[in-house]
Amino acid sequence: MNDLRPILLAEDNPKDVELTLEALSEHNLANKVVAVRDGVEALEFLRYEGRFKLRARGNPAVLFLDIKMPRMDGIELLQIIRKDPLFKFLPVVMLTSSREESDLVKSYELGANAFVVKPVDFNHFIDVIKQIGVFWALINELPPER
Repeated sequence: MNDLRPILLAEDNPKDVELTLEALSEHNLANKVVAVRDGVEALEFLRYEGRFKLRARGNPAVLFLDIKMPRMDGIELLQIIRKDPLFKFLPVVMLTSSREESDLVKSYELGANAFVVKPVDFNHFIDVIKQIGVFWALINELPPER
């Protein structure tokens, strides 16, 4: 069981953050969602650095990771965390507007667990976020952390 680990959302578009938070709250997920603006902040969260140095220990239930972000994009972050044994089992869902095959292939080559293209339609976007949120935060079983 995931013991209500937080969901980490790395997304630079405030509107997409708002929609994602709304979709997850509509399904009454009790998991806290931590939204960061880029890969640098996501890495700080994962490594207990900066404003996250006092956060509760443990990996998030899932990392929803956008690809196109400033400072450090999602592909760069994925490459860094997959080289670190502490994040070997961290589920990573690429949640992106990119439809580029090269992004899809690179994401899976680097160890992404899923690649989801953000739907343009509002209602479809909400439905997709609800489904992936429920799966990764409630249904998916993670191995115990070491």
